[in-house]
Amino acid sequence: MHIVLAAGALTASSAFARPAAAEADIVLKGGTIHTGTAAPFVGDVAITDDRITFVGKAAPAGAKRVIDAEGLVVAPGFIDAHTHVGDMIAGNDAAERLVLPFLMQGVTTAFIGNDGGGDIDTAAVLGSAATRPVGINYATFVGFGAVRKAVVGEADRAPTAAELGEMKTIVGKAMCSGALGFSTGLFYAPQNFAKQDEVVALAKTSAAHGGIYDSHIRDESSYTVGLSGAIDEALTVGREAGMPVHIAHIKALGVDVHGQAPAIIAKINAARAAGQVVHADQYPWSASGTALSAALLPRWAEDGGREAMLKRFDEPETLARIRTEMRENLRRRGGAASLLLTRGPDDVVGKTLEEIAAQTGADPVDAAVAVMRRGPTGVASFNQTEPDIAAFMKQPWVMTSSDGSTGHPRLYGSYARKYDKYVKTDKVISLGDFIARSTALPAETFSLEGRGVLKTGAFADVVAFDPATFASRADYAQPTLFATGVRTVIVNGKVAVENGAPTGVAAGRGLPRTPKAGSCP
Repeated sequence: MHIVLAAGALTASSAFARPAAAEADIVLKGGTIHTGTAAPFVGDVAITDDRITFVGKAAPAGAKRVIDAEGLVVAPGFIDAHTHVGDMIAGNDAAERLVLPFLMQGVTTAFIGNDGGGDIDTAAVLGSAATRPVGINYATFVGFGAVRKAVVGEADRAPTAAELGEMKTIVGKAMCSGALGFSTGLFYAPQNFAKQDEVVALAKTSAAHGGIYDSHIRDESSYTVGLSGAIDEALTVGREAGMPVHIAHIKALGVDVHGQAPAIIAKINAARAAGQVVHADQYPWSASGTALSAALLPRWAEDGGREAMLKRFDEPETLARIRTEMRENLRRRGGAASLLLTRGPDDVVGKTLEEIAAQTGADPVDAAVAVMRRGPTGVASFNQTEPDIAAFMKQPWVMTSSDGSTGHPRLYGSYARKYDKYVKTDKVISLGDFIARSTALPAETFSLEGRGVLKTGAFADVVAFDPATFASRADYAQPTLFATGVRTVIVNGKVAVENGAPTGVAAGRGLPRTPKAGSCP
């Protein structure tokens, strides 16, 4: 499979007909070059138009512009395989569409439509950059949740044969419009209401067009089938549909499954050894980010959506049952002190559920219900251990991601934090592995041709950062601080960050994936 450019981009045949490096538009000079696939060396990278025209020890003189990269790490722009920045990319605010939280840490390409979300009109999503400029490149999945809501709604029931057929049609159309594959968020309602056979049926449609199965698995903890059982389900979907499996933000979430990372790694390695294509992404934070309702409510309480949920809160017997199950889910998550409110009413944001309960004189479960009554609320849930995080991070099939969403510092700091904490300080992985798993690995895995590497003919997505100062400033108290240490970011040959400051240039592109030959009308 290959990535083709959105309308207005150069064709593949003309892309490699470039002027000599001596006529380059830009040369990054004297940096430590990490190509994404080879050993580092000190040298130069030359760029003409939107392509790299030289990578080596010394570029020919005569470039229109020379950027001093001495002392900096020069690498391919980072590729984020799991994000929630689709609304930013599609928004009306031109400044927001620059996606500066990503650019300021060197991310030049992001995947959207993860966790079963996004817009089912893939063609419109990928084509919007032509008229609504964006700061980064982006590719998209077709999301199960969006498809199911469009056809079945939010009810806890199986689709009719006609509805399943309609969902297959939507998935097929999205794949033929350039979707990477089929994403699910089986932990979340209403996707959680679907049985495995429904998921397989839709995944097969995506597989027929060459898609990848991307899944926020049904259970990362001990809510229902358990972490191990949920991994088994994802592997089964991939085998039965005949497609690669990508485990989203792999983790062992909650006190009941802490320490299970080695067993999960062994299970995935066994599948890979048997010939199945399996890979994963991971964000470098011990706290996940989700809705308070997703963290604590039983899924049956969300059947029918928010309005139905609120009605159940008003029924004493039903609420009593909900409270009992919430109490157990709160235990799984590590207790009320482990949940930090990150989105919602201003008077609760920045406080733990334990603090809110103490201030209101309520039981933590009752305090959570009271908050949910007021509106949708997000939490940072501190539920992972460092040994599990490190074990997953060391696997050669685990790439970097952010799962970036508002209210959590991972939107602004994931790549910077992974380098600063897990490369420089804790030495969990090497600098070379960090770069490869943030660039070449996702590019190769998802067939982003010409991305994720520094080589002649590749697209000019480049980051230059200071290895002494590259770090996240964002934290749980101040999640919207830009990272430090990135000096230059180039997107499709245009300078998007210069001397550590954004230029305002919006050079990103939608990246449709070419479907399997002969699979589309």
